[in-house]
Amino acid sequence: MQYARAVGCDSRCLGAEVHPTTMQVFRFTTLDELEPYAGDWDRLAAGVPFRSWDWLSSWWRHYGQDDYAESPRTRLAVLGVFDDANTLVGLAPWRVDVSAAWGRVIRPLGSGEVCSDYLGLLCQADKQHQVAAALAAYLTEQPNDPNADNTSRDRLCWDLLELGSVDAEDLATAELIRQMAQRRCKVDRRPGPSCWRIELPDSWEDYLAMLSKSHRKQLRRLEQEMLATGRAVLHVVERLGELPPAVEILVRLHQRRRNSLGQPGCFASRRFAAFHRDVMPRLLCSGRLHLSRLEIDGRPAAAEYQLAGGGVVYAYQSGVDPELLDAQPGRLITLATLRRAIRQGFTAFDFLRGDEPYKPHFRARPRTSLEIRVVPHRAAARLRDGLRRTGRGVKHLIKSSLKLRTCLENPDRRTPLPLGEG
Repeated sequence: MQYARAVGCDSRCLGAEVHPTTMQVFRFTTLDELEPYAGDWDRLAAGVPFRSWDWLSSWWRHYGQDDYAESPRTRLAVLGVFDDANTLVGLAPWRVDVSAAWGRVIRPLGSGEVCSDYLGLLCQADKQHQVAAALAAYLTEQPNDPNADNTSRDRLCWDLLELGSVDAEDLATAELIRQMAQRRCKVDRRPGPSCWRIELPDSWEDYLAMLSKSHRKQLRRLEQEMLATGRAVLHVVERLGELPPAVEILVRLHQRRRNSLGQPGCFASRRFAAFHRDVMPRLLCSGRLHLSRLEIDGRPAAAEYQLAGGGVVYAYQSGVDPELLDAQPGRLITLATLRRAIRQGFTAFDFLRGDEPYKPHFRARPRTSLEIRVVPHRAAARLRDGLRRTGRGVKHLIKSSLKLRTCLENPDRRTPLPLGEG
């Protein structure tokens, strides 16, 4: 019944008989079409909050509009894969950005300044090969006239598939890219920013035993002097009524800290702030939001915005009071939320992207992400790709020349070479 509703406008999917392994691809172009499949979407997301319906549908409402001056024209292009039992078994949560210079570029929902990690193909675990094959066929076998109307459900014209923040262990996305390469598409893979994850043991004492002796000593001291004495208290939002004031504390502390470092702060973007104020209540109601604040001597000193799902806590955003740095509020709230995650039975704690030095001290290990670019086997798309690469090369050359010129004109400002390179 769901499938019949989905394909009502798509005559390609209405054959009287299908092979038992047949997969049909349907292109969704509005959130209204997708709304009935929100539960299926979350089932396929397998607990990763950045892939969830709440996160990505909210992102589209705030970032998928044509009036966004920093983006080209954008169209929703979510591809749903249905099996012969009319069950949704795969989703490609994508959009198409259209510009005169680069043509039609497929990108994932959630990308950009929101910095969603672990994006990729949503797929039923036992259907990865079939879903990837169906999507590869859809993307490469359909008519792809760049001058044609791109609103038809029978086509998705594209010049570049650009996927970022893909976990290197994402088997479904890897299978899709493999099959695209087999279909003569040009594939470019390169490492992206690593995410840092701690595999959590069963108890807090077992976790402390994983740390270096000096770091373990520091955390025990903070526990005894601040948390055990009640000087530092962790408050976690549990009800909707508690959410607005907690969000204000998070935003205020984040902005104060970033501003003290000469940076604008994430919440300086009105669209970024509006997105999170919209999605947080949805995440809280579904049990995927862990928003906490740490008070020191009754004063808000730190805040943590975390997401949760699939047994993993994801540390997304934070803030600290720059006037209380001597009390180590950042380390304290990390300690407290880590301890809470272990007590609640989570199996991993993920610091997400960024190679900040504190992460390995907490025994987090890097998880490789990939940046993937796929160009179809079509002359116009290959030409655009060549021009794009040439443009990036020229830009890099100009930057390098300017740096060299500055170095020669200002010898006292030269950066010393590493040992062995001078």
